[in-house]
Amino acid sequence: MRPLLEVRNVSRYFGGVKANQDVSFSVVAGSLLKQIGPNGAGKTTLFNCITGFYPPSKGEIVFDGQRINGFPPDKVCKLGMARTWQKVRPLAKLTVLENAVVGALCRTASVSRAKGIALEQLRVVGLEKRAEVLAGGLPIGERKKLELARVLATMPRMILLDEVMGGLNARESDEIIQLILDVKKRGLTQVVIEHDMKAIVRTCDRIVVLSSGEKLAEGTPQEIVNDPRVMAAYLGDSGGAKA
Repeated sequence: MRPLLEVRNVSRYFGGVKANQDVSFSVVAGSLLKQIGPNGAGKTTLFNCITGFYPPSKGEIVFDGQRINGFPPDKVCKLGMARTWQKVRPLAKLTVLENAVVGALCRTASVSRAKGIALEQLRVVGLEKRAEVLAGGLPIGERKKLELARVLATMPRMILLDEVMGGLNARESDEIIQLILDVKKRGLTQVVIEHDMKAIVRTCDRIVVLSSGEKLAEGTPQEIVNDPRVMAAYLGDSGGAKA
């Protein structure tokens, strides 16, 4: 089966600073890949390269067989790849529904059709009863769910989730884990940056480990948990065992 996403020898430099160096991996359609690594490993920078916010300095990003280097984020989204952000910033003065409608307008010029799509995704994340609440008043757990609903409303083929459980308590994290699993059952391809090792083992098919901007390891959750190089990378991080 041809991969839906291929990252081929991607490097990204900022002046003389190396953020990513010669990173390669692929993601099969319908699978869930976790991207982990110590703080400053280059995880979000790689997400930015994949989704068009930064062009790679070297290498190729291939989505569904098409090279997308240099494509702007809106074009990448219309091709079927959408992402969340580590720091969620809803459109605070719009309602929850209106925020989700913004995502749906990627797919249709009809506001009524966009509202239908948005409501469907709010139901997926459990926010349908909060549809008329101003997004700026939501607690962090619901903001994370809204961010996911807005991404799903773009009707993507692949989503990239950047620390979607960051800042959540145990109950809220469990709810997000369940949402990720529910989305996976629907066949949507996912690439997820995550800190919570319990969540990583529970939800993903494969893991790519970054360290100092380079790919340190790749494998199944069990292979990664037992890889001494991964353990050394985490123990050497001043933040402890964070991805």
